[in-house]
Amino acid sequence: MTGARSVKSNQDSIHKDLEELVRKYARTSFLRPVADHTREAFAKAEEFIESFYESKDQSSECKDRRTPVQVILDSGCGTGESTIHIAKRFPDIPVIGIDKSLARLDKAENAGRNLELPSNAFWVRGELLDFWKLAHEKMQEGLWTVPYHAIFFPNPWPKQSEATRRFHMHPIFPTMLPMAKVTELRTNWEIYAQEFAKAATILGSEKNIELCAEYKEYRPEEPETAFERKYMEARQQLWQVIVTCGQPSNSSKT
Repeated sequence: MTGARSVKSNQDSIHKDLEELVRKYARTSFLRPVADHTREAFAKAEEFIESFYESKDQSSECKDRRTPVQVILDSGCGTGESTIHIAKRFPDIPVIGIDKSLARLDKAENAGRNLELPSNAFWVRGELLDFWKLAHEKMQEGLWTVPYHAIFFPNPWPKQSEATRRFHMHPIFPTMLPMAKVTELRTNWEIYAQEFAKAATILGSEKNIELCAEYKEYRPEEPETAFERKYMEARQQLWQVIVTCGQPSNSSKT
């Protein structure tokens, strides 16, 4: 797989409309109805999360406190390799891998049968934007916290005309990004990483949220996804953005 193509784009720097769009969407709400199949997938994820924590702690005292449970999201998990790696890093927290491709998730299930699948790993098929909306609702209800959110190698939509399909230039961004304490993005397109980091800083300013974004070269010792393996074998430079979300200021209305 050494012939992986690098990203080709008619854009050679951060998109000129980035700041305008991020600020615009920060002042609005993403109102698209949630697809039924994603709502069903989310319900399955909830069942898994509840079962996972029940198996860890059967005490009625814990249930009575109704403290938020921790949930980690692996968005666009593909064939599930990343979900397994993340689950091993965080063995005490359920890790939900989400992908819209049934074929890729079938590969994940088959791999899981042949590997020692961590008990905290679970895959569901759904639309990311809809799943994020439902997860955000759980957080607003005080039922979930998301300590870590992985977004590894998303489709960058490299043409300038496609820019509004990128997560950070989409109406979902103000819902998705503050959802997690730490969000990690990986990509093989430097402009995508630059834009994501800048968009996070702009969103934090607009929403009065402490959002700290760090963008840098990424040199993993071992690949954690099929994309990562493909790009590494093709000797492409990889990029990483880490966004840390703090608390809203007193003036925040979010």
